[in-house]
Amino acid sequence: MNDKYLNFDEKRMNIFNELIKRYWNGDLKDVNDLNELAEHIKTEFGFDDSDLSFIRNHIRIAMGQDPRGDEQFNNELDILKSSNRVLQPVVSKVEGPCEYCSNENCECCEIGKYETQVYKRLNETISCGYGAMNCDFGALADKIEFMPMIDLLKDKDTPVYVTVAPAIVGQFGDDVSMGQLRSAFKLLGFKDMIEVALFADILTIKEAFEFNHLVKSEEDFFLTSCCCPIWFNMIKKAYPDIYEYLSPSVSPMIASGRILKILYEGAKVVFIAPCVAKKAEIKEPGLEGAIDYVLNFRELKEIFEALNINLNELQVDDKDQASLGGRLYARSGGVSFSVKTVVNRLEPTRVIKLKPQKVNGIKNCKNVLSELGNRKKSDANFIEGMGCIGGCVGGPKTNIDVEKATKFVNDFGEDSFILTPFDNLNVMKILEAFNIKSVYEIMQNERLEKILSRE
Repeated sequence: MNDKYLNFDEKRMNIFNELIKRYWNGDLKDVNDLNELAEHIKTEFGFDDSDLSFIRNHIRIAMGQDPRGDEQFNNELDILKSSNRVLQPVVSKVEGPCEYCSNENCECCEIGKYETQVYKRLNETISCGYGAMNCDFGALADKIEFMPMIDLLKDKDTPVYVTVAPAIVGQFGDDVSMGQLRSAFKLLGFKDMIEVALFADILTIKEAFEFNHLVKSEEDFFLTSCCCPIWFNMIKKAYPDIYEYLSPSVSPMIASGRILKILYEGAKVVFIAPCVAKKAEIKEPGLEGAIDYVLNFRELKEIFEALNINLNELQVDDKDQASLGGRLYARSGGVSFSVKTVVNRLEPTRVIKLKPQKVNGIKNCKNVLSELGNRKKSDANFIEGMGCIGGCVGGPKTNIDVEKATKFVNDFGEDSFILTPFDNLNVMKILEAFNIKSVYEIMQNERLEKILSRE
C-alpha cells in the first residue's frame, strides 16, 4: 500500500481549491502555470516525478475535462475558455493507483480489466457517486464543473441563476441561513438563488392530477419520485414491465432550468446537488440544455473556502419561495407527503385514498420493484423511491450526516409560511407566464405539460 494515495479525495479537493484561486485571480494563463501547479501538488503531498501524470489527470478532471493518455499539458486552458458544458463521462477512470489497491472486490479495478466497457459501466453502474467516493486512491473521480463557469460568472452580460436542492439547508454550518447562502451566491456573480423546492411544488400538483387520473381501483398503483435519477433509471432499464406506471414528470431540477430559461431570456442555470447522479441527468438525451452545470455540496464548500467567503458574516437575504411539502422532497417520504396534501385538496371525498410506500436505498428499491414486477403489490398505491439512504439528505456528496440533515430539512420546511404546493402564490406567478389562471388548468396547458414531462 502506498500512503501517498490514501484519502485522495481530500487531496483532490486541495487541487480544486488551488485551481479556483489561481484561475479566479488570473494566475493561470498558460501551460507553464499548469506545470507549476502540478509541481506544487507533487511537493505538497509527497508525490514524486513518476506521479506527475496522475496529478495532471486530476487537474484536468478538476477543470471538468477528461484524463489523457499523454503526460504533458497542452491545450487545457484553451478548452476551458471555449467550453460551454462538461461532457460525458461524468465519472472518469485514472490510471496508476489501482496497482496499490488491496481490495479484491474493488469495482474501479474491475473496470480497468474491461476497457471496452469502461464508459458504459461508469455511467450506468457508479454514476450515483458512491463508487467514486469510496475509492480512497483517486482511481475514480467525477468531473468538477465549476472551472468552466468562472468566466461566465464574471460576464455581466449573461444572467446566471443558481437553483439549489432542498437538501442544501444546514449543509454549510448550523448557523448559516438560506438567506446567507443567497448573499454568497450573489458575491460569486449569480443573479439570484432559487429554491428547486418551488418547482417541486409545481410538479407535486401535476403528479396529484396524474394520481387521481390513473389510480381508479384498488389494483392500480403509481410510481414516483421523479427527483431521483437512480430510481428512475433503475425502473426504465431493469424493470420495463412496470415502467408504464412511472410518472412521466421531469425532475424539479430539470423543470427549474426549463422554466427559468423561458422567464429570463439568455439565462444560464446552475444546480447545486447532494450527489453525482445529477451531473449525469443533465446530459441525458431529451433533458440536455435545461441545466448548464451541476455542482455538489462538497465542491461548493471548497469554492467558498478558496474565495474566502465567510458565510456567517454575510447579510441575510431571505425569500420564502417554496412550501413545506416542496422542501420535504429532500428526505424519504417527502414526495408522498407533498402529493397527498394536494390530492386531498383536489378531491376531498375521493374513495380510493393515496396510500404511500416510501422506500430508500438501492437494495430496498430493487426489492420493491422486483415484487411489483412479479405483481406482488402491497396495499400501497403510491410508491416513492429514492436511491440514497434517507433520500437526498443521504447523498454521497453531502457535508453532514443524514440524521442531522433530515432535522434541518424538517425544521426549514416547517418554517415556511406556505403549507402546501396548492397554497404557493409563487407557483401562480410562474403559471401566469403560461396564461394559466388556476392550478386546475395545469394539465390542459400543452406547452407547460411538455416542459414538465419527459419526451
